[in-house]
Amino acid sequence: MAFFHSFLDPSTWSVLSLILLSFFRPVISLGASTDTITWGGDNSRCGYQSNHNMDPSVVGSVNFGQIFNAQLPGNFNGIGPEQIFSQPLLFTGNDSVQYIYVATTQNNLYKLDAKTGAIIARRNLHVPFLTADLDGCVDINPTVGVTATGAIDSDTGIWYLTAKTYSSQFQGGGFSPTNPPGRLNGRYFFHGIDTQSPNLTDIFQPVPLDGVVFRNNPNRMMVGGNQHSRPGLVIVGNYVYTGYASHCVQYNFTGAIIGHDKRTGVVVEALATEGGPEPNTVKGGGVWMSGGGISYDGAGSLFFATGNGYASQLAGIPVPGRQPPSALEEAAVNAKINSDGTLSVIDFFMPWEKQQLDGADKDLGTTPLELLPTDVFACSNVKRMGVVTGKSGKTYVLNLDNLGGYQMGPNKLDAVVFTYQNENSVYAGAGVMPLGGGYIYINVIKYRTRVFKFSCDDSGNPQFTVVAYTPEFNANILGTGHGTTTSLNGQPGTGLYWVSDVEGLNLRIYDAIPQNGNNLALIRSFNAPGITKFTRPVFGNGRVYLGTTTGALYGFGCPVNLPLNCSSPYQFGNAALNSTSNPITITCVALVPLTILGNSLAGNPNFVVSNLPPAESSFNAGQTFRFQASFSPKTVGPLSSDVIINTTSQTAGYSTTTPITLQGNGISAAPLLAVNPNTISFNVIVGEATGGLNQTAIISNLGNSLLRLQNISYSTVSETGPFITPNVTSAGVQVGPFTFINVPQSISANSATTILVNYNPTSTGNNAVFVSINSNGGSAVLDVVAVAGTFPAALIEFQDYRDPGNWVRLDNSTSGFTFGNVTENRTKQLQLRVTNIGSPNAVALSITVSKPPYGVPGIVGAVNNVDLAEGTILAAGQRQTATLFCSVPKSQVNVPGYSGSANWTINTADPSLGKQILVFNCNAVSEQVGPTFSNGTAQYAYVGCFRDNNPSRQLATHIYTDASGNSNDKCISACAAAGWILAGTQYQSECWCGNAIPTRQDFERDCNYPCSGNSSQICGGNGYFNDHARLSIFADTTRYQNTTSAPLSIPATVNGYSYVGCFAEQNGKAMNQKFTSNSTSMTLELCASYCSSYNFFSVEYAQECYCGSSINSAVATLSPDLNCGMTCKGNNSEYCGAGNYSQVYTRNGTSSSGPGNSSSTASASIPSSTGNGISLSGYTYMGCYNETHDRRALNAKIGGGNSNSLESCAAYCLGYSYFGVEHSTECYCANTIYSNSIKQTTDVGCSMLCAGKTNETCGGPDFLSVYFTNSTGVSPSGTATGPNTTSTATSGPVTVQSAGKFNYVGCYSEIQGRALTGSGVANASMTVELCAAFCSAFQCFSVEYSQECYCGNMLASNSLPADGCTMTCAGNNNEFCGGANRMNLYQRNDTNPTTPTNTSASTAGPTVVPTASGFTSLGCYNDVPGRALTSRSFANDSATVEACASFCGGYVYFGVEYSRECYCGTMLDPGSGPVSSGCNMACAGDTSELCGGPGTMNMYTLSARANTTSATVPSASREPVIPPSVGAYVFVGCYTDNVGGRALPNVVASDGMSVETCADEARFTAPQLFGVEYGRECWFGDVLGGSNTLAVRTDCNTLCVGNSSEYCGAGNRLQVYNLTTIGNASTTAGGSSGVASLSLTVLTSSSGISNSSTSASATVSSASFNSSSAASVSGLVSASATANSSMTSLSSSLSVSSTFNSSATARSSVSASQTGSSASNTTFSTSLSSVTSSTRPSSTSSSSSSSFSSSSRTTSVRPTPTATPSVASYTHQGCYNETTSGRALSSLSTTNSSMTPQLCATYCNAYAWFGLEYSSECYCGTGPRPGSALVPTQSDCRMPCAGDPSLLCGGPNRLNMYFSSQPGKKSGNPSVPAVSGEWRYYGCVDDHARILPDVRSADNMTVEGCLAIGRQAGARYVGLEYGAECWYGSALRAAVTNATDSACATVCKGDSNQLCGGEFAMGLYLRNDTRV
Repeated sequence: MAFFHSFLDPSTWSVLSLILLSFFRPVISLGASTDTITWGGDNSRCGYQSNHNMDPSVVGSVNFGQIFNAQLPGNFNGIGPEQIFSQPLLFTGNDSVQYIYVATTQNNLYKLDAKTGAIIARRNLHVPFLTADLDGCVDINPTVGVTATGAIDSDTGIWYLTAKTYSSQFQGGGFSPTNPPGRLNGRYFFHGIDTQSPNLTDIFQPVPLDGVVFRNNPNRMMVGGNQHSRPGLVIVGNYVYTGYASHCVQYNFTGAIIGHDKRTGVVVEALATEGGPEPNTVKGGGVWMSGGGISYDGAGSLFFATGNGYASQLAGIPVPGRQPPSALEEAAVNAKINSDGTLSVIDFFMPWEKQQLDGADKDLGTTPLELLPTDVFACSNVKRMGVVTGKSGKTYVLNLDNLGGYQMGPNKLDAVVFTYQNENSVYAGAGVMPLGGGYIYINVIKYRTRVFKFSCDDSGNPQFTVVAYTPEFNANILGTGHGTTTSLNGQPGTGLYWVSDVEGLNLRIYDAIPQNGNNLALIRSFNAPGITKFTRPVFGNGRVYLGTTTGALYGFGCPVNLPLNCSSPYQFGNAALNSTSNPITITCVALVPLTILGNSLAGNPNFVVSNLPPAESSFNAGQTFRFQASFSPKTVGPLSSDVIINTTSQTAGYSTTTPITLQGNGISAAPLLAVNPNTISFNVIVGEATGGLNQTAIISNLGNSLLRLQNISYSTVSETGPFITPNVTSAGVQVGPFTFINVPQSISANSATTILVNYNPTSTGNNAVFVSINSNGGSAVLDVVAVAGTFPAALIEFQDYRDPGNWVRLDNSTSGFTFGNVTENRTKQLQLRVTNIGSPNAVALSITVSKPPYGVPGIVGAVNNVDLAEGTILAAGQRQTATLFCSVPKSQVNVPGYSGSANWTINTADPSLGKQILVFNCNAVSEQVGPTFSNGTAQYAYVGCFRDNNPSRQLATHIYTDASGNSNDKCISACAAAGWILAGTQYQSECWCGNAIPTRQDFERDCNYPCSGNSSQICGGNGYFNDHARLSIFADTTRYQNTTSAPLSIPATVNGYSYVGCFAEQNGKAMNQKFTSNSTSMTLELCASYCSSYNFFSVEYAQECYCGSSINSAVATLSPDLNCGMTCKGNNSEYCGAGNYSQVYTRNGTSSSGPGNSSSTASASIPSSTGNGISLSGYTYMGCYNETHDRRALNAKIGGGNSNSLESCAAYCLGYSYFGVEHSTECYCANTIYSNSIKQTTDVGCSMLCAGKTNETCGGPDFLSVYFTNSTGVSPSGTATGPNTTSTATSGPVTVQSAGKFNYVGCYSEIQGRALTGSGVANASMTVELCAAFCSAFQCFSVEYSQECYCGNMLASNSLPADGCTMTCAGNNNEFCGGANRMNLYQRNDTNPTTPTNTSASTAGPTVVPTASGFTSLGCYNDVPGRALTSRSFANDSATVEACASFCGGYVYFGVEYSRECYCGTMLDPGSGPVSSGCNMACAGDTSELCGGPGTMNMYTLSARANTTSATVPSASREPVIPPSVGAYVFVGCYTDNVGGRALPNVVASDGMSVETCADEARFTAPQLFGVEYGRECWFGDVLGGSNTLAVRTDCNTLCVGNSSEYCGAGNRLQVYNLTTIGNASTTAGGSSGVASLSLTVLTSSSGISNSSTSASATVSSASFNSSSAASVSGLVSASATANSSMTSLSSSLSVSSTFNSSATARSSVSASQTGSSASNTTFSTSLSSVTSSTRPSSTSSSSSSSFSSSSRTTSVRPTPTATPSVASYTHQGCYNETTSGRALSSLSTTNSSMTPQLCATYCNAYAWFGLEYSSECYCGTGPRPGSALVPTQSDCRMPCAGDPSLLCGGPNRLNMYFSSQPGKKSGNPSVPAVSGEWRYYGCVDDHARILPDVRSADNMTVEGCLAIGRQAGARYVGLEYGAECWYGSALRAAVTNATDSACATVCKGDSNQLCGGEFAMGLYLRNDTRV
């Protein structure tokens, strides 16, 4: 079998498995009549089961009891016992033995003996899914595996089920609740299990469900981590259907029914209850039914009920049931099964108050829609009925042939058969009993089970009347099980009603038929601790089984055989009241030798027995005895009693009692009156229900003669009067607010009439009426009592942590409750309180939803899940509390505080309050010791547990040892007093101090020694594995830089000195002209500075520094480096010699005498270099460039050799513009630098000395020192100015300032899709003048990549000023023509390029539609790669603005584009913004309207939203703003908070809060992010938590409490700022002294800039630069869209403390005024106060001359880093996660401190994929490892590249991933499927002309999904584009132009292994019979 399996695909294997199973299995029939093979016993789900030999006389006897408690052994990773939520099934195998089949939440399967509970077989399917991944949803805890009840096919014995687990990389199980794999790694599988195989094997490979696209809504797909399979499965023919909902209505989910072929497991149907067209973010419609099963009527229809949802398509407009909406929320559904297994929804019912139920989270679908038996529950007008009860407590009986639709009844109420409002929520399906005329049973939380009697009225309509209750109350919390009934083969009088419950008696068994108007009689009960909520008892042959959450499976039954065979039961038939029937002789045969001990008659006294054998009578086996019994009824109706004969026997295995059942039917010849129930009660809210509420009572004639009602009297006082005259109307008999309808005058024999009682009060209060009925068959009284009240009101409070006697009230100003500060190793408990504060007449408050944080990870939780549980009822004025705790674990002293939180979701049914997510916060703090700040925090913060002796002592000095009194506070105080930065405790008693942080930090568990003077503190340790000594380190936060030490090494260079070697000293010092020692802070840098006037310095003994002019070779000899092994006292990352070993450095360029490699004295020549950028006549040093691996950076000519030098290479390359030297000996020439070769930010890579001239530098390994000349005939001699000189004689190529009618603007970045899109050309003769002539008809042109020319009328908004225009023109080496992704930009000097061309006033043409269907025009916007709006789209020839507005109803934005395309979205891509032209195409459906243009959209937004924004640049007024930056932090957006948890973990709050205040608070811990909220709260942390996402910017609109000119977030809206990287300005020397003042106006992109100008100052420390530039922006750049769609500017004043030389001119109309113009020498100096991260300056005007020389670092204003869309042949795929099983890309890797995407692309040139991580890491591979995928939060990739801070290079465990489809690269995926069914792949084609007419888009798009769309539409052509768009049609709209395969390189959004076209590039598929 294994051999076949390895060669067959899954579907073939599945079919073959079934064939082999059937072929080899013996021909023995499977199954037995007493089996239970589906939930509830059969597909009707009504739970009535007559086939299990459940004899009431046996069940009620003492012999019926617990027969076993089978403990299942599963305990995944010690997490706890497994739980049984999937109901056990019973099936008799081919060995004729009945077995129990159990599946658990830990994904374990068991096969047990049904009699003994012994485990026969067991198997694990997968690791279980952890509840810890569900953000506080603990309904099923701690694991979720198999929770839906499976189904067994009686013909094959195949057991079908679903299982929740994780993706493949987690199947090893290496995780826990504290470190779970993550929700989105969750997976669902469908299984088919062979019950007859020894190991419960699969008959087909498990079918994965993740990624299954829903047939009726391709915009949605199955996401296993979000979905939950809970309903019982149903088998219909060849298909198996499963249901799906959510976990606590969280995340983006849809309810679903998924169908499978039972032979192969293949998915045949995927039906979403959220069928669209709403966005796939709208959730709801879950199918869960408290675990109940999907029903099947045996006639082709499935029936099920759904939960609440938020599409709410039906809002107050009645809809017939035969017109079902696509969003099936709060619905009962009839779905027809088609021949192919798909479903067609043909009928529905939705409660009239659907939207109110949604708001209160009151699911209709908490119970299954059960089908009532049609042989009993049928009337002439309604033949088929079903019953369902919801969380609202309302029971509905529905007509299965006409479910009722929505608001189709009178007064727009429900058109259903029957409704009844129960007191509380109901989660249990109804019990149903056909015997006795028909009953249904409703188990209400906290109340008694209600019993309804079925009847038909005189008109043939069904009636259901409350006739009885159970004496016992159901549990106070949710969990009461589904009602279940049994009978003994359908015999009258044998009905039993079974209830399982989570509190009290866990299994209760009742006589199912109420007797004589009484409540149900409890005949037996049992305890089964830990019983699972919503359990329905499961039956076998005379046995019943219950699952638990403790791993136990209980079995109950009669364990032995009966000793007598008495042929029970005996039937007496009819007998008149008070008469006695003829006796029946009963014969009993002894089956074993026995002795009779006694006998009795159990039951009612309606039978008489005689001649029973006396006690002590003995009988042998086979002997008989006889006795007589007679029937003497005292009441009418079915009657039953048992004769109990007690026996004893020596034979084992036989019972001690034998029941003999006697049955008869009592009748009355005379009429006999009965009223049932005798009391009706109402409890209503005045005015809530139109027309009032109805209940029924049944007036019966139990006799055989006509019953005449002689007098009916009504009293409002008592049953005995006084009586009043009622108001008789056509509507009925009215008494006060009561109306009695259908009151009869007579009733036929053995018949009944149902009367309707309506209660419709107009005011609050108590009402009653007592109805006295007199007849010729007796008298009866019906009591009707009622209470009319007002709505309840909930008050939710939490104890004040400052004073537990006070309570904090939940209101609009409360963002959450808090425990305040809780110290480590302590627990604080506080109470939550809910009070019904409604009026005295208010009805009870019902908690319908309660999800306490019980058993959740973290420091905050609830002590139990009982208090304030679902089902809690609070009368007016009542209250109840629940206790929560914050328990902080033990920690070291002086650690930073942190926040913990937990959520409690609660709904009290208070209509004004709705569902609330209560957030409980706790600040965990540690003890603060040593010197403290004014706020109480310690000055010395705990840094961590560090390894000592690594290799030497890591702290400088041992300050004391105290064997009995050491503590961290003592050590910290001692080190602080001595002035040390660091304090460390070790070995319990030691205290060490130092200034250099140790090099290696270990785990906290490795510091495990208690302090000798305080055992609650930790003072170092020896490691978890007792391997090394450790220090507990504390650092002075005022001086410690919070940096880690680099790896320990001997640095090669130090401040202009180079390492010579480690010299052994004998009888003297290597040098000793100057000496110093520093036992606290010695470093190499300190020594180099001290010896700066000497050519040599050396260090030794970790702290000694020596200076000299030469090495004393008489005493110093070179030795191995390892001898210099002592770390510097001031830097643990550097060695500082050792004892008698001197670590020697020489100044670069110094030659000296020194020792050789032998002991003899010799001259050691120390080479020196003049460094990079040496002056070389006629040449300019360009910098250090990387070599490229696909071709040489300079590839025209190659030379060099051992005599290589700068002069020789320049001479060799005479005639070329560039030469470069590399690897000491190599020389290269060319006229251009290859675009993949990038100038490095430093010259570190170019550090090798020239082979022919050792005072010059000639590049390095894979790096070139590059020089340029603008005169190809110059001879390299003499001296010249240094690099970047402005000297005209040697300045190199120049930037042309004007050409034709165009003026130069500046160097700008190129973008994906081109910044100028009008036209373009490229040739080898390109010059600026040539491009100007070519683009003469346009407003702008640019030159790029030496030979490319582009034209256009508008610059794309995301093209920004940049550096890098360094490539010379292909046709003129004296001119610059842009660079790699950089362009020299020019604009016409005779027009304003941003002003759209005016059309002639006399010409009529299309115009902008200003408003449409609630939307308002925003103007013309540019589209972006990947689309500006992505939620929904269409394209057709009928497109108009109005059609698009209608199509996009419910969204925030829509846009029309390219005449016929419509796009919708809730958010606008930040790269899209207003443009002044391009929207010039008429709508395809109305030529009078404008519908965008190529790459441009007429953009619209909701009118209410548009009215709050401005489309113009705001004036410089002092309106409140969102500061765009503060310090090193930049505003990144307004985010949601409290969605799945807090966005940021740490918080402070203040009434003086402002953005600056929060930044100052955050600075203490330097988090990556901080945010302000609610005007006064400051939150901070490193990553956004929960499920929080970017919100609308204008949502952050609450003024800061401490600064009313700023916004500080809003309620649950967090204004987030991100810490950015500060770059370094280049430095140079020379020039004249001068001064100037610069004022920069910075044009920023849209992300997060406020709607008004904001000033911020940035002061830069001394720097040195020399520049020449000119810029003229003049409105050319349009800002990216902000929330108010306006261009904004940020004015930033930059002060420079330096002298400098610059010549710059700039002009801009973006800002209101120009500042900073100067032409003078000035001096200024200001301290660095803030650095604003933004885009490049675009509004400057200055002219000055200066220079400055300084080596200090400078800050430069940089843009927020972005991901470059493409590099070389690679395109950006997005932000991916690393995997836990290995690197996402594992073929090749490198780390470089100058890392950029270009550098990584070059390094990974041979591979199809590369990824960037942690700023400087580069990884290559053939494709992402399974488990690596796009992360939900793309901003996780937030770290700027080490080599270019303007670009993104991944993040912690996150990669910016790039892919290339270029042939020849090593690639495992993704790829283009060449053939799929009837489709074949044609190729990649250009789609600028839109060759196909229709489009659909989806975030889960795959090739197969798109082809399915095309197939459904009957298309012949299908194409994929942009990764998410599917285009299709029956004909091509334009000729096909082939594109390169690399153009179709965008990965499908739904499958990263497939390609789905590209930008205006379509992957085209054809039907096999189609030609192009």
